[in-house]
Amino acid sequence: MTEMAQNLENSMMQDIQEVLLSEETLQGIVQRIGAQISEDYRDKKLLMVSILKGSVVFMADLMRAITIPCRIDFMSVSSYGSGTKTSGVVKIIKDLDIPLEGYDLLIVEDILDSGMTLSYILDILKSRGPRSIQICTLFDKPERRKADVKAAYVGAQVPDAFIVGYGLDYDEKYRNLPFVGILKPEAYGE
Repeated sequence: MTEMAQNLENSMMQDIQEVLLSEETLQGIVQRIGAQISEDYRDKKLLMVSILKGSVVFMADLMRAITIPCRIDFMSVSSYGSGTKTSGVVKIIKDLDIPLEGYDLLIVEDILDSGMTLSYILDILKSRGPRSIQICTLFDKPERRKADVKAAYVGAQVPDAFIVGYGLDYDEKYRNLPFVGILKPEAYGE
């Protein structure tokens, strides 16, 4: 680990209850998913859509693990609700730049929990005429699901705990941790 990474971790480690997935484990997950997507989309017109901001680290690593031609785009949405829970009321902050007709769309998410926001996004994107649409999520919390949303590609199931790192945040902090850890409840006021 570099000195910079150690300093970064040390400054935020006091808020981490436990490391759930190491940097090496995350890279193994990304390689596994990338290989499967490369196989499944070999003869298709793949467009990967990263839902910002949480999935940007996963998306960057995943697109490099995919060995077939693909395009990428980004979408940013805001879910209104408290700091740790979503209400399902969604506002599009940044929409896609690429028309979806003829593409096999793969939505890349950091975590699928209630599914409410993703259900809304799916409805919008389906109406734009992609050839197919699937979900790839780094993490799944099925016990929190409120909407009928399933991912075709799942990196790992995680416990119903507040996790941060590798793109996941609390109040815009911790995204830059190279691992995924469980945040101490006192760090987010519970």
